[in-house]
Amino acid sequence: MTDDPLARNRLADEESPYLQQHADNPVHWQPWDETALEAARKRDRPIFLSIGYSSCHWCHVMAEESFEDEAVAEVLNKQFVPIKVDREERPDVDSVYQTLAHVVSGRGGWPLSVWLTPDQRPFHVGTYFPREPRRGMPGFLELLGKVRASYTDEREEIEARADEWTAAIEDEMATPSGSRELDDGMLTAAAETAVTRADREHGGFGSSGPKFPQTGRIRLLLRAHERTGRAEFREVAVEALDAMVAGGIYDHVGGGFHRYATDREWVVPHFEKMLYDNAEIPRALLSGYQLTGEQRYATVARETFEFLRRELRHPDGGFYSTLDARSPPADDPESGDEEGAFYTWTPADVREAVADSTDAELFRDRYGVTAAGNFEGETVLTHSASISDLAENHGLDRDEVERRLETAREQVFDTRERRPRPSRDEKVLAGWNGLVISALAAGGLVLDRTYAETASNGLSFCREHLWDGNDGGLHRRYKDGDVRIDGYLEDYAFLARGAFDTYQTTGNPEHLSFALGLGDALVEQFWDAGAGTLYFTPADGERLIARPQELSDQSTPSSVGVAVETLLALDHFRNDERFAEVASSVLETNAEAIERDPLRHASLTLAADRYRNGSTELTVAAEALPDAWREALATTYLPARILTRRPPTGDGLDAWLDRLGMTEAPPIWAGRSAQSGEPTIYACRDFACSPPKNDVDDAIEWLSG
Repeated sequence: MTDDPLARNRLADEESPYLQQHADNPVHWQPWDETALEAARKRDRPIFLSIGYSSCHWCHVMAEESFEDEAVAEVLNKQFVPIKVDREERPDVDSVYQTLAHVVSGRGGWPLSVWLTPDQRPFHVGTYFPREPRRGMPGFLELLGKVRASYTDEREEIEARADEWTAAIEDEMATPSGSRELDDGMLTAAAETAVTRADREHGGFGSSGPKFPQTGRIRLLLRAHERTGRAEFREVAVEALDAMVAGGIYDHVGGGFHRYATDREWVVPHFEKMLYDNAEIPRALLSGYQLTGEQRYATVARETFEFLRRELRHPDGGFYSTLDARSPPADDPESGDEEGAFYTWTPADVREAVADSTDAELFRDRYGVTAAGNFEGETVLTHSASISDLAENHGLDRDEVERRLETAREQVFDTRERRPRPSRDEKVLAGWNGLVISALAAGGLVLDRTYAETASNGLSFCREHLWDGNDGGLHRRYKDGDVRIDGYLEDYAFLARGAFDTYQTTGNPEHLSFALGLGDALVEQFWDAGAGTLYFTPADGERLIARPQELSDQSTPSSVGVAVETLLALDHFRNDERFAEVASSVLETNAEAIERDPLRHASLTLAADRYRNGSTELTVAAEALPDAWREALATTYLPARILTRRPPTGDGLDAWLDRLGMTEAPPIWAGRSAQSGEPTIYACRDFACSPPKNDVDDAIEWLSG
């Protein structure tokens, strides 16, 4: 085998399922590493950088059209250094060049296609390109020739553009030079903007497709309603939740959510299922359930948690990343993969799956299964008829309709289980696991304690396989025993929140200790006191052309926003001001950006609200949370809540403090002991506290007064 790294496709040596998908391409793909970058510098060849992920539909299309084509491969191999990046493993690289795509064209996405000088400066950018010109898009093969010719014949112009674009990236990612106090009306202003951008006819945000979950906006609206009582904030949040649980983005047979809807009406999704969506959407649904009492939100959250347990859980407790959008059709499993084949139905499919004809008819009517279909001749299931209408049309009572529909759904599910399945990306990412652990922990309080056990198991997996609390810090990715990539800010922030949320539900101090340890490591590695902000990459991490920040919410919450709000919560368990000082500095440094567009910065806006108004504290002095108290809290919406169990006095308290590395009780526990030998609850809000109470309903009433 030649020692020339560019003489072969090197992706077979990588664990990433996305990179493995391209390991057999005739393109001599390189991973993003020093070997490939050094080869580009030595040969003075431009880099073609292709960024995607394993379940990305248009990534598959571009691969089939171009990267599996010998003629395209010959050009890439001879004239470029082709590098493949899994954006889920290297969000730092993706962030830098997605920033450029938005600056240049106002849009980004995957696949992202970027041409770089050998020192990583970009000079041409786009997303998907067809092999041949189509619909106004240049053909990829022709484009390669033009780019290479420009690089050779117009080098000065290319260098000038690369300098200009690199400066633009640096400007976009630069930290503001000044800082100031936050505006107290930020939350209300953000909610008002959300209302103006809402689709009041079909739910969600925007007047056309595609429609994304936008869970940060929903949480923001719910909190703003709780703060102000304004009905329109609640109405828009409920309309968005209803659209998602009724539309095609939700898998009505097996639970769980697809990535997004391609149309305004929420009918046809992009069918991949991402772990982060199936964490963040249930969290929003649980908040919606607590605020409105609507059982449908709790039901869909529960079904999504069951989907996670069934289809995305590692045997040892962690969670895999994604399910692909594509799979072979059931009637021709030897053919190529088709998008949505696992999830769509025809009337004949339903008749074959459901034994009773009345049940089959009810199922078809409920979910809109027709001969014409709504997606390439088949049907994506949506709520197309209400239970009341079905009962009236079929001469049945509601309970009978619901019973028959559940029977039919179970039979459809069993039939679907025999179809060829979408592939699964089985890497375990620390940050995404943190998101799902938070959701499951919330479900453990609101729905069923077993979800808290699932959260604890996921946390234990991450702690065992990805965390080295001595000096190695947190790693990002686990795959088949292989652990790689130093964690980014989102990994520390999301997992710290997950650990803290699991502590809130279980009362286990080990989870609190882990959250505090992650918080300390987060500040140590990502906090820049001089700049007054948290960066996405660690101080000793790989140097890219710019050091990225993540202030705005995207497909996942802003890592800075989650970090700040988590540090503010954890500050209650410290006897110094370190976490609070970092949080306040980040908010003040970025105050102008947040206030200019609070909706884009939904997570930071929520963090700013917690900073300005404080947390809602509930300190329980008892051996365990009484069942009646748990039930009351399960149905009460308390945003920015901290639920803590104060350990017993005496040896019990000393043992807890020792496990947490403390010598004295933190502020949230100090002086708060059980009264009259009975479980006692202390409630605080807006920097004021109630007298100790022996009835949780009294504490909740005080908080709402």
